[in-house]
Amino acid sequence: PLTLEEVRMLVELFYLPYHHGALAQELLEHFRWLRANSLSVGVPATAPDACGGTRWRGRAQSFQLLCARMCRLHSRFVSTAGRALLYDLHPYLWDIRNMLLAASAFVLWLGCQSITAPILLGRDAEPWVRRGGLFGELQALLPVGNSCDLFYHPPPLFPSSQLYLLRPLLPLDKLGHEGGSCSEVSQGLQAQLSCAPALPGRLLGSFLSLSPEYTFVLEDEGGLCGYAAGVLHAEGFLQQRDSSWLPAIRHKYPPDLGAGGPALGQDVLEEAVLFFHAEPLAVPQPVLRRFPSLVQLGTAPRVLDMGASRSLALCLLSALRANGSRGVFCQVSDTDRQQLSFYSKLG
Repeated sequence: PLTLEEVRMLVELFYLPYHHGALAQELLEHFRWLRANSLSVGVPATAPDACGGTRWRGRAQSFQLLCARMCRLHSRFVSTAGRALLYDLHPYLWDIRNMLLAASAFVLWLGCQSITAPILLGRDAEPWVRRGGLFGELQALLPVGNSCDLFYHPPPLFPSSQLYLLRPLLPLDKLGHEGGSCSEVSQGLQAQLSCAPALPGRLLGSFLSLSPEYTFVLEDEGGLCGYAAGVLHAEGFLQQRDSSWLPAIRHKYPPDLGAGGPALGQDVLEEAVLFFHAEPLAVPQPVLRRFPSLVQLGTAPRVLDMGASRSLALCLLSALRANGSRGVFCQVSDTDRQQLSFYSKLG
């Protein structure tokens, strides 16, 4: 059964509509301070005010621990609560869990960046845009808090106690077996997401090589199970991809690479090689002017909880918005039913 401490945490998360319990208030205070003082993170350790960066990281760690405790509370509640109580309270806990996954990953991302200007937020939203309670206050603190469509999603019919970890791509992730190119990360993601066992780089190669600072990964108890990758300035990225990254990849994987190989898997290999050698479709200028940033997201088939997928989108869009993006687009093949279904379910 739930411990007394866990019950107390549950009560403090939903204390009163305009008054939060001690733990929830502490969580909000940490988040407000971390967002307001993110400029101090990039201060060199030898600088006179280096203690600002140390203090920021200390509070960030406290915030991460609080988020982890509250996410674990959701998992424990699903596992132990009676059915009637579970279906009454699960939608609220599920919402908070998803918000905390995104907020925790966003704070981790802030600690990895050197943002040279205050975090950009939208204009003051109409009252109906944000919900009440702790969820609404956390929503308002994310850079995409005014985009109400991102925050409304029905809870799953069958609650899951699966624990997730959402975080930005870290330098250690890029260490491959041969001293570390980003292809190792892409290959590992493809394998764990149950994608076709194609060449490394097909899934995320260009993002990891040219824009790794906007890449997030989702993990469960089985390992990597989702990713979100983005580019702040898509026009320059697409030009660089076509002029330097693609020619290098095509040289590394010539068109006849799959010829003469074993029948098992040969079709998959040839398909992957053809993917690199096909000319990418040009993005119309009106799209680039209105939506200057590019995003790509995906999860493994075993991730049935769209709340975790929504958190992936929230943290990526928050990171792009914090650095000035005013709109995003994604490129999806009209024959890729898995991706089309994924984005449709996200709303």
